[in-house]
Amino acid sequence: MKTTLYIDGFNLYYGTVKGTAYKWLDVVKLLSNICYAQNPNFEVVAVKYFTAPVKGSIATHGSQAVQSQSNYLRALQVLYPDFIEIIEGYFVLEEAGLPRYQKPLVKTDRLQVWKLEEKKTDVHIAIQMYRDACKGAEHQVLVSNDSDLVPALEAIRADYPDTRLGVVIPRLKRTGSDIRPSNVELERLAHWTRHYILEDELAASQLPTFIPTKKRPIYKPNYW
Repeated sequence: MKTTLYIDGFNLYYGTVKGTAYKWLDVVKLLSNICYAQNPNFEVVAVKYFTAPVKGSIATHGSQAVQSQSNYLRALQVLYPDFIEIIEGYFVLEEAGLPRYQKPLVKTDRLQVWKLEEKKTDVHIAIQMYRDACKGAEHQVLVSNDSDLVPALEAIRADYPDTRLGVVIPRLKRTGSDIRPSNVELERLAHWTRHYILEDELAASQLPTFIPTKKRPIYKPNYW
């Protein structure tokens, strides 16, 4: 069954690799293996990776973080030139007045903070999935835990019932109170769900440390 992957990069990063040694992640290899383990008849034919450029002004590593992300995306495109598509949104950083954390909530007790929001990613994913379903997609796999994508899956299930849907929840397999719950609405709409990603799977799906190109070579960032 021909399969297209739709990867919410922001969701995948914060759910699985942030704070780990696995940021140099070969998402194509990782998700292809997960799909194959789910069903050997699943053949990944395209990967659409949704992200937004890092803002160096607020990133911990500043301009180095911008360059690291650029190198990472370039590495994916060099290794999978006819396979992966990078679709970018953007981040907005703006001042916001938010209620101070306390119980009960006091709406008038507010603090001025910097609020960082990723823009366009959810809409990009929803439109890409629906348009591909219109074109006859056999099998679509969403890699996200974001409830904002529920309407897109509902529309596909209603309008294109022959299109099969899978969901991979981008979170590590852990126990305890700190585990992120999976989105039950996404699960309800999917024909199958993978509820976690194993650390061993991340470790086995790393890009080469050095990637030669026709121009300048790509190296894994030192601090990754």
